[in-house]
Amino acid sequence: MARTAPEKPASTTLQRYETTKSTYIIDTAMTYIITVGGIGVIIAVLGIFVFILFQILPLFQGARVETLQQVPLPPDTYALLGADEWAEYPLLVTEQGQMAFLDMTGERGLEPVAIDFGETGLTFSAFAYNQQRQEVVYATTDGRFSVVSLNYGATFSDDQSRRVVAEPEPGPLLDIGKPDYPIRQIAYGDSDEAKLAAILQDVDGKTEVHAAMLKQKRSLLGASKIVPGDTYDLTAMVEGEPQHLAVNAQADGIVIATTEGQIYYFYRQEDEIIRRQVLTPFEDLSDPSIASMHYLLGGVSLVLVSTSGDNRMYSLYVPEGEVTRLFGQTKLFPSLSGAATFYASSMRNKAFLIGEGELASLRYATTEVTRWEQALPFTISHALIGGKYNRLMFLDTANTLHTYRLTDPHPEAGLKALFSKIWYEGSSEPKYVWQSTGGTDDFEPKLSLVPVIIGTLKGTVYAMLFAVPIALLAAIYTSQFLHPKLRAWVKPVMEIMASLPSVILGFLAALWLAPLLETRLPSFFLMLILVPIASLLFGQFWSGLPSPYRNRIKPGYEFIAFMPVLFIVAYLAWQLGPWLERMLFVVQDTATGQSVADFRLWWPRVVGLSFEQRNSLVVGFMMGFAVIPIIFTITEDSLSSVPPALKSGSLALGASRWQTAIRIILPTASAGLFSAVMIGLGRAVGETMIVLMATGNTPIMDFNIFSGMRTLSANIAVELPEAPQFGTLYRTLFLGAMVLFLMTFLVNTVAEIVRQRLRERFRTV
Repeated sequence: MARTAPEKPASTTLQRYETTKSTYIIDTAMTYIITVGGIGVIIAVLGIFVFILFQILPLFQGARVETLQQVPLPPDTYALLGADEWAEYPLLVTEQGQMAFLDMTGERGLEPVAIDFGETGLTFSAFAYNQQRQEVVYATTDGRFSVVSLNYGATFSDDQSRRVVAEPEPGPLLDIGKPDYPIRQIAYGDSDEAKLAAILQDVDGKTEVHAAMLKQKRSLLGASKIVPGDTYDLTAMVEGEPQHLAVNAQADGIVIATTEGQIYYFYRQEDEIIRRQVLTPFEDLSDPSIASMHYLLGGVSLVLVSTSGDNRMYSLYVPEGEVTRLFGQTKLFPSLSGAATFYASSMRNKAFLIGEGELASLRYATTEVTRWEQALPFTISHALIGGKYNRLMFLDTANTLHTYRLTDPHPEAGLKALFSKIWYEGSSEPKYVWQSTGGTDDFEPKLSLVPVIIGTLKGTVYAMLFAVPIALLAAIYTSQFLHPKLRAWVKPVMEIMASLPSVILGFLAALWLAPLLETRLPSFFLMLILVPIASLLFGQFWSGLPSPYRNRIKPGYEFIAFMPVLFIVAYLAWQLGPWLERMLFVVQDTATGQSVADFRLWWPRVVGLSFEQRNSLVVGFMMGFAVIPIIFTITEDSLSSVPPALKSGSLALGASRWQTAIRIILPTASAGLFSAVMIGLGRAVGETMIVLMATGNTPIMDFNIFSGMRTLSANIAVELPEAPQFGTLYRTLFLGAMVLFLMTFLVNTVAEIVRQRLRERFRTV
């Protein structure tokens, strides 16, 4: 009897399908690694978000004021309070003209300084303090004045401790107005090139207005003494009783306020002073009289307070229909409870300190925002903002000097400054402006993010208008109509195009494409019109050919028949462009009077918009070229992933390849197509180098295709290297990064929601 082989246990058969221990360990380890990696990515993104958030939060904080010192002063009547740049050696001037300096460290106490004007028995009737130039103007009861330079400096002792010192140096006594009559008020402006003094003088019970130009020669050896120049009597040009007086820092403007509430603006034009404007700032109030009138830093704006406490600012700008700069109301601040009794202007920015009685209010002129306001436990007679905008000083009616630490690093920021229209000095209306730096210390930073946000959207829109149709149609043709052998070459080439450095594309756009398109725009537009038309006509012609002719070209190679047509039409359009320009885009040259065919001249003259060589068209074309490979690759993958059974079933039921692609393939792959477009959009939003190199990089707000723009990413790239760390510009650029982050996050979130809905709607398997 034959022996049979023993049966193999069932467990041995099942062991072949069991997971080995090593595989299990590797799978478990990779699961943990992937999980940890995913969590790490989320933490990293949140960390970046938190870091940026902490950088921008200080932009929206108000000022902080802390008490530092209280120094009682000797009994006297003080007419003036000043301080050095560091607010360590304050200046006090009594009504008798006695000058004294106070050492805030307590080592030297109050140090009186005798001012030698070269005469004895002088009595003084008015004083003026120029904190920007550290000068005090003394006006006498006999119609003369002298400019005293304080000459602050610092010395260092043997132990290297710093000590602030002052060496007041009086200038000559100069005549102004009528001799032997007291000067009631004096104002002085000095721009180095010009010096202008103006006074209100009591003459036989009447207030007269006089002005004088001063001369000072400068050479390599230094400056000579100040000597009087031309004098002017402005009394006849002022109707009413003069009450307040101010001269701007440029020494070319005088403003006089009357008891009737009118302001007379005089302008120095060469050797002549003319009356340029008369206005009533508070004419809408029952009592239009002016309680306080002072220039803001820069000498362009007047801060005015009415007797009822209304606080307004008037600035110089060119009104519509005028050719000269005139004063007009640009700001309105919260009202005080009464007339202002003190005023101080910052020497670093557009902040000013104002108040009455016990109330002190620190306000920022550009944004009309109150940075700090508080009722202090004393009545204020004089106030001062430290030269570095880090100290506040108050002299109360009991002759105690109070010093406060001021912490307000970003007064020019805030929601209004960054996202609202602002009426900047010199502008005829409120605007969105980005201009982070200027040529002078009194420059008004303009940090509106709206122009760069608009620029980002503008560049993205033009890039997507160019890229989306080409990328989608190319992907449809490649995946549904092109032969598989050719498809195996086309897709890798497109993926290689996606890896091209954007700086190379920007370089080509700036140095090759922009100059080329500038002179051949009609040819380019003719190509955009004729090539699609030729494509449609050729497709119609090809589909109407008999099968024997069409079958001569294998399916998937039809483009070979179209390529000659494409090149011929493109060549003809390029050559017909100059002819079209001569036919349609002709303007008259203003210089010669001859007709000129030039689209660059025709566009701004006929349409009224600017034309720049590096413009949105160049950016859209080149940035679209950078976005096309991304959209194409993802779209082609989505279309190729549609189950072949759907395509076969459609073709079996008699649908053409085009009908199948449009009605079956596209709806099924719509979620992938939408994702491709959104990813391309995110790429365009964050593009930096192409925009930086291919546009004028000017933050303007229009969608003119022939003007440039500045995007958020380009703005960060341009400004960040020059931004002082932790300064307002530095933090504002981080805010721009946050806005860009939120824009892309919002786009991606919406894209994912829409993608999921499309996926559910067109789910087939």
